[in-house]
Order: sequence, then structure tokens, then C-alpha cells
Amino acid sequence: MTFAVFSAFWSHWHRHPGQFATLLLGLALATALWSAVQAINGHARHSYAEAANLLTPRAQLHVTARSGGMIPLDDYVALRRAGWRLSPVLEGRTRLGDGFVTILGVDMFTYPFLPEGLTSSETAPAPLELLRPPGVGFAHPHTIARLGLDTDGLQLIPSTRIPVGIVFADIAIADRRLRADGNLSRLVLPPRQPMTRPALSKIAPNLTLVAPDGGPDTDVEPLTDSFHLNLTAFGLLSFAVGLFIVQGMIGLALEQRRILVRSLRVMGLTARHVTLALLTELMGLAVLAGLAGLLLGYVIATLLLPDVTTTLRGLYNTDIGGTLALRPGWVASGLAMAVMGTTLAGAHAVWRMHNLPIAGIAGTEGWAQTPRQTIRWQAVVGTALLGAGLVVLWAFDGLLAGFGFMAGFLIGAALLLPLCLDGTVRLGARLAVKPVPQWVWADMRGQLSGLSTALMALLLAVATNIGVGTMVSSFRLTFTNWLDQRLASELYVTARDDVQGAQVEIWLAERVQAVLPVQFARTELEGQPIRVYGIVDHETYRDHWPLLDHMPRVWRMLADGQAALINEQLARRLNVGPGDPVRFGRDLRLPVAGVYSDYGNPFGQAILSQALLLSHFPDTPRRQFGVRIPPDDVPMIVSALRARFDLPSDGVIDQAAIKTRSLRVFETTFVVTGALNLLTLGVAGFAILTALLTLWTMRLPALAPVWAMGLTRAHLARLELLRSVGLAALTVVLALPLGLVLAWALLAIVNVEAFGWQLPMFLFPADWLRLGLLSVLAGALAALWPTLKLTRIPPADLVKVFSNER
Repeated sequence: MTFAVFSAFWSHWHRHPGQFATLLLGLALATALWSAVQAINGHARHSYAEAANLLTPRAQLHVTARSGGMIPLDDYVALRRAGWRLSPVLEGRTRLGDGFVTILGVDMFTYPFLPEGLTSSETAPAPLELLRPPGVGFAHPHTIARLGLDTDGLQLIPSTRIPVGIVFADIAIADRRLRADGNLSRLVLPPRQPMTRPALSKIAPNLTLVAPDGGPDTDVEPLTDSFHLNLTAFGLLSFAVGLFIVQGMIGLALEQRRILVRSLRVMGLTARHVTLALLTELMGLAVLAGLAGLLLGYVIATLLLPDVTTTLRGLYNTDIGGTLALRPGWVASGLAMAVMGTTLAGAHAVWRMHNLPIAGIAGTEGWAQTPRQTIRWQAVVGTALLGAGLVVLWAFDGLLAGFGFMAGFLIGAALLLPLCLDGTVRLGARLAVKPVPQWVWADMRGQLSGLSTALMALLLAVATNIGVGTMVSSFRLTFTNWLDQRLASELYVTARDDVQGAQVEIWLAERVQAVLPVQFARTELEGQPIRVYGIVDHETYRDHWPLLDHMPRVWRMLADGQAALINEQLARRLNVGPGDPVRFGRDLRLPVAGVYSDYGNPFGQAILSQALLLSHFPDTPRRQFGVRIPPDDVPMIVSALRARFDLPSDGVIDQAAIKTRSLRVFETTFVVTGALNLLTLGVAGFAILTALLTLWTMRLPALAPVWAMGLTRAHLARLELLRSVGLAALTVVLALPLGLVLAWALLAIVNVEAFGWQLPMFLFPADWLRLGLLSVLAGALAALWPTLKLTRIPPADLVKVFSNER
């Protein structure tokens, strides 16, 4: 009996292969976009874990500097002589070949966390070769491929044991590459230590012992959580849009199988048995479409991974390159979402079928004719969600509160859309005078319920595109203006070491307008690890440095060593502003004179006068300089510098090159969100197409009488196309304010919580117009197929409508 029931249900798909393909494709698209995001996030977190395990093994004690800076070599020597068993570690970021990498230098003979099989592989060099200059390092094959052939003499041995973006080498090699002058990043304690060793505070009071799980802040996963949360939100939105397709197809299939279900019920099959058979069929389709979606999601993730890698490298100096792997987490997540999404999309239709009496199953209440009561209830729920979003924003803080507000507003507005469209169509019907326009408005109102889910998908897609597009364009405009202010020097020079830096500074001082040293030290501000910079008193900073808030005489107070500047991220994190005192390290306390914008930097930063910086941090390197010079003289000075000094390849960079590089990183940062926006809009267009194709089978009873009264098929086709374009245009108009609310939430809430800075919001009407035209075009293209079918329908099929019982 069960086999016969499933065979009867399957016969519907056999007669309607297009519906079957559309249902599978809709669910596969929804699952694919979600799975692609989860695959990228899972790959990134796996890369973070690998890098954290190599850079900072959390299961072991570490010795670090209290200030968060470097450990002098003398302290390490003193501890070793006092009986402490330690393994030195030097870590830093530097340019190598065609890119930047993190060099991790360790003592190859004492480091307790040497990657297994690293030096015992067939390709590994002899132990002494690891120590001889120019040096040998180990790196992932993807890292080696990205750096190119010219790695400044450093031989790189490929090893999959090393995370992408890291070069593992002996500490002597790392010291030469990073020019650390013997300073160390941290000291690792092996498990066994002499019982008689003296206390750390007696030998090196400026160092501190860090317990397990509390090592230096090298774990980048907390910093990148906001980026991955944004991707997850986009994936979830795309999944929701795809479910509109699934809901439409499931509703249509059940509508067309009413007579079949009634026949099965009349033959003795219970409502419970029919419902279980329908749910089993849906679960089978969900698993089948879920597997297809996983495969498609893997392809999408593979295509997007290079852009995600570039984004994370540009924002956080984090490299997650490599090859995607089928990880159980995102595979299970994709299948679970497919099953739950199908259940959610089909639950209402199956429940209605379950509760209908046998006599009413094949009645005239069609799938597309949702009662107005449903629209009212949707409006009530939508209003409640809008209110809930505002309550979440008012009552809670943090990134999740921001996303909760946006989710409530987006879903609430989508549920209110049918009521808004219904009111607009009713108004149009009242204003219409001639019979044909009156019929068009009335017919449009009758079809709203069938198109409402697809139009909700379009509303969400357009609003998301407007919101994200406004955010990105505002960021681009702000970022470009900010670069013009911050990069005031025409030339930036980096020497190899302090000795060469002094020579370069003297040489430049005789030939340029001004030499502005760029010096910084690492310390703590109110317990937060920061970089503190020292600047000289020069008009360049007074005229160009962008301050968000400041005290009177801010630059004079800074030059006199009476106050400090902090970046916006640090001000928000500590909830301080101009006039508030802050403590640097243990013995320097100053008021905040101003807060400056520092876009693109996730870390805290402060500025002191150069004299004050050097008085508290006398070992601060003096290797980088900004050079003020007439723009026409830049090529001459660059040539003379390169001829006079043996500077590194990136030691002399002009202002235009830095701006170009920064803007290139900016553009690649938003490639992923742009791609997801387009995919979401494409899925919404596909939802409209499936809804129109679904309604096509029910349109003949409404079109045949009008055709019989004299309207040609071509005229009807034009009216059908106009109706679809009109509904799409109306949806775009309603999506505009929703998109602007979303843009405000992204800029003023999510961006602040995620990155620590707030961006001004600019309006871009030309972009909205282009997006609106694209959305209307998507609606027109979706309506093109049903319209062509209408022009080619045989008149006999229209005549048959009058003999049909419906």
C-alpha cells in the first residue's frame, strides 16, 4: 500500500518535470549559497587554529614583556644563566618576495612544539644548513607560490605542516630578516624546570609569566569574527530568499494534486498516512537537493576563496589560502538547513491539506487565492517583528543586537509587503476609469497572493543591495578622503636599520622641505595592548591629520608633551574622549587631547610627541620617515636615494603607490559581499520566474473571458508583462527606505561593534536608479517566458476553459 501511495505521488513529478527541476534547483541554490559561506568560514577557522597552534601553543607557559613589546636579549641570557630553561621565539611580519608573510623564528634544538616530521622529511636540509646564511625556511606550498621565485636569497622548503602565510625558520635567520637586533617576542617554558631557579621578578622584573590559554594576542579569530558573521548573515539571507522558490513549488504541487489526494482518501487512506507520505517525499527531495547544493556550494566557495583570502590579508594580516576540504561541520550544516528549510517551506501547505475534509480537498480554493485574513495576520506579525527589532536595539548592545535589529526589520518589512501592495492596487483600481485598466488592476490584485512570496524575495534582495551598496560606497568615499589627509607626505622611506636610518635622515634633511620620523613602540593603555607613535611638531599634522573630536590647542598640548591623541577604536573600546586621563604602561598618565579616525585598523593606537615617546621608550627604532617635498622633485630624490643607499625593494614608496595599494585592498575587500549581493538578486529573479510559471497554469480561467470579449493574445501578453514590471517597480520603491535603514544599521551599529569606527552615511541616488532598473529588468525577464507562452497558446485551449468545471 505504501509503495502504491509513493508511486501515485511520484507520477505527478513524472508529468511535470519542469516543476520537479525548479523545486530541486530552488532548494539547491538556497543550500549552495549557505554552504558556500559555511565552507569559507570553516576553512578560515581551521586555518586560524593551525596558525594559533604553531604561533602560540596555548598548553604551555610563556614569558612575555609586561609592556607587550619585545624582550631584550640580555634578559633572556640572564634567565638562562640563572637556571631557567627557556626556548626563545621571534615573530614578525615582513615583506618577502612578492608579498608579506609572518616569519616565526625558533631555536630548532630547544623549541618544544616543532611541527612533526618537519626536519626529518626527505626534502629537509641538513641541520647545519638551517643555521647558515642566507638561510632556509619552511612554508606551505601555497605561500611559496604566492611569494614567487625571488625571496631575497632565503631558500623555502615546502611543507604542508606549516600554515599558509607563515615562514618557519631558525631564530637567527628570523632575526636578520626582521632586523630585531637580538630582541625576542616571547620565551617558551618546557614542562620540566629546575626547582631551585630564582623568581622571575628578581631576574627580569619587566617580564611576566603568562599562564596557559592566556598567551600573547596573536589569535586573530576574535578579530575576524565580525567578518565571518557578516558572511553568515548574507548566506542566511540568500537561503531565505531561495526558500521562497521552494515554498511556491511545494504549494503548486499540492494544489495540482488535490484530486489525487481526495481519491486516495476516498479509497480509505487516512489523513495521517497521506501527511506522512507527503512529508517523506519532501524529506527525500530535501536530501537530494541538499547534496546538489553542497556540490554547487563547494564550487562557489572555491571561486570566492581567493577574494576572501585577499580581504582577510588586507584587513587583519591573516592568510587563509589553500584548498577547501570537505569538512563534516559545513556538510552537516548544509544538509540540515536543506531539510529544515524544506520542512519550513512546506509545513503550511501540508498542514492545510491535512486539515481539509475529504469533500473540500478538491474544492475551488486555489493555492494562489490566499484569504485576506492571512495578509492581515502577516501584517500583524510583521509589525510585531519591526517592534521587536527596535526593542532589541534599545535593550541590548553588541554585534548580535545589531543583526537582531536588522533581521526584525527585514523580515517584518517583507511580511508587510503584501498589505502595502494590496492597498496600492486597490487605490489604482479606484482611480481607473476605462474597463481594461479596471480589469488589469482587479486581476493584479487577484494574483498578488500568488506572487507575494516572490516579491518578498525581491524586496529583501533589493533592500540588501541598497543597504550594502550604500555602506560600501560611503566607506569608499570616506576612505579615499581619509587617505588624502593621512598620506600627506609625498614620499615614505624605510631604512634597513637604525644606523642607516640616521644616515638617510641626515642626507634627506639637506635636500627636502621636511623629514618626519615615523616611530612607534608597543605598550599598554589602560590594559589594552597598543602601538604608540611619536611625532614631531610640524604643520603637516596640524593641516592634514583628521580629528573627530579634540580639545582647544590640541596640537600645542601634544607638542609640549602634555596630552596624547588616541584613535577612534581605542576611544570607543575604553569609552574615553577629550579631557579624560589615560595611563600608558605603568608610569605615564596623560589626558586625551583628541580622537582621530583610523579606518582599516582593528587595533588600538595612540600618538605622543616624539620627545615624550623617546623619554619613555628610548629603544624605539628610527627607520621610517615621511618626506615633504615638491611633487615634481619626487623622481629625482627617489633615484638619488636608491643610488646612495642600499635600501630594500619597498624602502622607498611614493604617495601615489601607497594610495593605489590601499585602494586595491579596499576594492578586493568587498568583492565577496558584492558577489553575494548579485547571487541573492539572481535568486530573487528566479523566484519571480517560478511564481509566474506557477500561476500560468491557473491563468487561463481569468484570461479566456477577456480574450473572448475581444482582447488579442498579443494585447494580453503586453498587459501581463506590464503587470510584472509594475509590481517589480513598486517593490523596488518600497525597498528603498528599507535599504536605507539597513545601510544606517550597518554603518552606525554593526560597523562600530565589528571594527570600532563609525562611518558617515552618504546617499547615492544614481546607484539606486541603476539597481532599480536592474531589478525591473529582472522582473521583465522573469515574465518573458510566460508572456511568450501566452502569445503562442492555441485558441482552442482558451475555448476549452468555458467547458471546464472550474
